[in-house]
Amino acid sequence: MEQYKEEFIEFMVDCQVLKFGAFVTKSGRNTPFFVNTGFYRTGEQLRRLGGYYAKAIASKYGTDFDVLFGPAYKGIPLTVATSMELSAQYGADIRYCSNRKEVKDHGDKGILLGSPIGDGDRIVIIEDVTTAGTSIGETMPILKAQGNVDVLGLVVSVDRMERGNGKKSALSEIREKYGMETTAIVTMSEVVEHLYNRPYKGQIIIDDAMKAAIDAYYKQYGAEE
Repeated sequence: MEQYKEEFIEFMVDCQVLKFGAFVTKSGRNTPFFVNTGFYRTGEQLRRLGGYYAKAIASKYGTDFDVLFGPAYKGIPLTVATSMELSAQYGADIRYCSNRKEVKDHGDKGILLGSPIGDGDRIVIIEDVTTAGTSIGETMPILKAQGNVDVLGLVVSVDRMERGNGKKSALSEIREKYGMETTAIVTMSEVVEHLYNRPYKGQIIIDDAMKAAIDAYYKQYGAEE
């Protein structure tokens, strides 16, 4: 596993973004782990988060694209932080854009924040996590309505590696449905590999009992691919 992935896993634990216990996902599943990027709350945390996203994007897509798009609301700070780090780390001046939940009817009217989008733009979508691909289904019509754009792919922070609407993972379903590539900074398999029975700051984050709970969850909800 690349060093930046190991650092990112520990970073999520430090920021209390990655938690283990008893939670319920938006789709109603009882899960022993939860990822909430709303717990990145300081400038330094956002800078580092943007750096990890930038590494994942450059590794998968390179930096020869035009727009980084983050769906409202959590995608808004993600696009800003990551576009800044793409510039700082790779010298890539990528435009950033997000949507409004409500269309603005005064001033700079419209549904978009940040850069306009138009014909020929190559776009990478950035999100926190995706379980069932619902937000992509809402995002794609917004992007396609702006012109003849090319959506290259989607990047998320953590691939939960669980079934979406069918037997395949949400990221696999998105790849097939929309014909785009998908990637994540880390997968849950990598998270478990790095934290299982390994002391971190004096404690075991994933002990035998938690590993058993995670295994049971994936037995019920794990994706075929």
